Amino acid sequence: MIKNRDIVMVGLAALDSRIGSNAINLAQVFSKHNRVLYVNYPMDRLTLWRERHDPIIQKRKKIIKGELPDFEQVNDNMWSFYPRCILESINQLPINWLFDILNRINNKRFANEVNRVIKKLNFKDIIVFNDTDMFRSFYLKELIGAKTYVYYTRDNMLAVDYWKRQGTRIEPALMKKADLVVANSTYLAEIARQYNPHSYYVGQGCDVTLFDNKLIKDLPEDMKPIKKPIIGYIGVLYTLRLDIDVLVHIARSRPDWSLVLVGPEDDAFKASELHQIENVHFLGSKKMEELPAYLYGFDVALNPQKLNEVTIGNYPRKIDEYLAMGKPTVATRTKAMEVFEKWVYLANNKEEYVELIEKALKENTPEKEAEREKVARSHTWDANAEAIYEKIEMIENLKKQE
Repeated sequence: MIKNRDIVMVGLAALDSRIGSNAINLAQVFSKHNRVLYVNYPMDRLTLWRERHDPIIQKRKKIIKGELPDFEQVNDNMWSFYPRCILESINQLPINWLFDILNRINNKRFANEVNRVIKKLNFKDIIVFNDTDMFRSFYLKELIGAKTYVYYTRDNMLAVDYWKRQGTRIEPALMKKADLVVANSTYLAEIARQYNPHSYYVGQGCDVTLFDNKLIKDLPEDMKPIKKPIIGYIGVLYTLRLDIDVLVHIARSRPDWSLVLVGPEDDAFKASELHQIENVHFLGSKKMEELPAYLYGFDVALNPQKLNEVTIGNYPRKIDEYLAMGKPTVATRTKAMEVFEKWVYLANNKEEYVELIEKALKENTPEKEAEREKVARSHTWDANAEAIYEKIEMIENLKKQE
């Protein structure tokens, strides 16, 4: 347990983001026993112009101009800070030496703002926790005089075009210079270990409070007419991550099963033959608080991921949500999913999906449901923070001995 330390958190998610973030959850846990400065990412010129009509960007412009406060206390030990600087938009620059010059300039602008606030808060012996902000925070340790620099890798960012051009060079260099790299999947930890021997898998937290069978009073109205058994998926229906062929194969192989898909669709899903298959039911987007009731109606839950650079190391939160409600779950076998192998059926192809769903239906028992629920509820953000604390303490003790 790390206590009474000063932690500066930087990353890709702002506290006013419309979606959740691992870093935000971890910041809240860190702040139980430490002082935490959560630094919301600074604006770059292109984003300020391209997304100028977005209310969040309009808010940021007012902060930069001094029309709104840039600093506020979130809880007794945590502060949120919006830097009043504008960075150059350099991610797609093809010339390495020019990128490096401008990136150093960006880092200095950013660090000057961070220094302004850590001086105000009188932060000492700082731990920097960097949630995959590989460019803007490359020089942050040196520029703010931090004691320990932790780089957190939670997605294979270099599989995404936006990060690939300069990220293939910069992220490995940042991992190498970091004191410690922590990852939420074994796959990402293995990648990081190529550059830094102090790279470790620390698991993933998940808040499954809503996903509790005891809280469900009734099935949603649009689930009630659907015949059993129900094989279901909850989440975004995007072809970058999900395999339409697997879903088609399941539906056509077993017309006696109902395939229920809950979530927003991309254009490829909207145009897919799934919409012409009688036993496939698209129920659309639902509010977060509604999702447990839909999951309650599933007999088997699915995560039919495509196997690609984006998904292979991805820790899907939905697996913990499925298990928290005791649901038999069938998912694509990936490196990241191997940690769930005792509790989740892992399929290598579309044929195995059908076989394993049949097996999951036959083998399910109250005892298995209870075991799944217990596993999911052990994956708390507190447990995740404890694993990170352990690695930070280890690396700081090693540095003392040098």
